[in-house]
Amino acid sequence: MEKKEVKSILISQPAPADLEKSQYKILIDKYGVQLTFEKFFNVVGIPNKEFRTKRISILDYTAVILTSKLAVDNYFRMAKELRLKIPETMKYFCVTETVANYLQNYIQYRKRKIFFGKVSFKELMDIISRHKEEKYIFPCAEDATIDNFQMLEKAKVIFKKAVMYRSEPKDLKNIDISKFDMVAVFTPIGAKSFVKSFPSIKDKDIVFAAFGATTQKALKNARMKVLVPAPSTKCPSLVMAIESYLSLKPSDFTKYVEDLEAEAIAIAARKREEALKAAAKAKRDIARAKAAQKAKEEQQAKAKDA
Repeated sequence: MEKKEVKSILISQPAPADLEKSQYKILIDKYGVQLTFEKFFNVVGIPNKEFRTKRISILDYTAVILTSKLAVDNYFRMAKELRLKIPETMKYFCVTETVANYLQNYIQYRKRKIFFGKVSFKELMDIISRHKEEKYIFPCAEDATIDNFQMLEKAKVIFKKAVMYRSEPKDLKNIDISKFDMVAVFTPIGAKSFVKSFPSIKDKDIVFAAFGATTQKALKNARMKVLVPAPSTKCPSLVMAIESYLSLKPSDFTKYVEDLEAEAIAIAARKREEALKAAAKAKRDIARAKAAQKAKEEQQAKAKDA
């Protein structure tokens, strides 16, 4: 296997508002690649009738977690369709300041309690952890990653996952895919759209970059090898992973692939170990619960005999 030269990249996301200030600028300036942005899926709101079947009462919660502008739009859309008035006491926990500022489209920003992180959900968790007395509602997509929910559960935060929108595959056949050397995919639904639109494309024709384990798995299931995965130990973002690939010398490519495979094996082993630990913990929790129930029943029996 040889390193494929990359001059043109298809990015499965909308173009940034200001490309000059975006993370993609380094790829253009340093490596001279041409970038084309095209969203690979459509987002549609869950009908309020379907939402009602989940028996989630928005006003039962004192705070809302917002990870995107889409989450903001659909949270307030759902409240409006259900004819609910969001109280001024509601607290808003946003993943970034950009999302927090977007709230101004719906509320008087200066009069509300709004908190936000810098970039990642992990940073927002530091803030949420200091407000464990709140009951959180988490508006999200149907295919939302479970990582954020797991962090909340681990921190013992009281929250409710509220699916308010979903992604649908988009027909991409209008794209001349032969113009691109690399395709960067960010979501499993994006991978599904690509595979459905270009069933004859093989990984020998295009270098695939993919963000997230589920996205990588979706491409792998379609027999497309991901040569540029993220996040990884060295590259937490997909742009960093793409830059790492572009900077490779042809002579270093074999080692690059070997390192990718070694890390994939290590990650799989770590996940198996975590799964075994979780199963063992669940087993211990069940045993403790049974023992507590038995002790309670014995105590009640003694009290009855007395």
